[in-house]
Amino acid sequence: MKFTEYILPVIICGILIYALVKKVDIWEEFTAGAKANIKVTLDILPSLIGLLLAVGMFRASGAIDLITLAMSPILGITGFPSECVPLALIRPISGSGALATFENILSASPPDSFAGRVASVMFGGTETTFYTCTVYFAATKVKKLRHTIPCALVGDIFGPFICAFLVYTLLK
Repeated sequence: MKFTEYILPVIICGILIYALVKKVDIWEEFTAGAKANIKVTLDILPSLIGLLLAVGMFRASGAIDLITLAMSPILGITGFPSECVPLALIRPISGSGALATFENILSASPPDSFAGRVASVMFGGTETTFYTCTVYFAATKVKKLRHTIPCALVGDIFGPFICAFLVYTLLK
């Protein structure tokens, strides 16, 4: 057996032993934490439903295909694979939508192809910006996003190009 198979059980046992030594009522603390998390879930649920609805409408409308078609000539000049445009568009919005798009890219292009490698690096190296902002800011009740969204969008714009550049320079 590998050491990594024991990490989670060791952590759980360590927490339980620490709680017993400190004479903490484990069940009471667990139920209080679960109750607090249910309240957080109810607070962020409307934001999540709105975000998931918007992503579904964006994908179903065919807007991604139109944007990809429009951007392909420009991206051809930069060397960015046009197959990865849908992933670059959907990744900042939805992790599950990005996963489905990523799977579509890998089924159309081999994983060892340039597009497959760029998609793999993009999927692992970029963030679901709007989902993260929606969940964390709703949970903490932050109303003014001020610089967060503009800075995150700059990262979302340049991130895919940096991923393609890294794949081109490091893996070619």
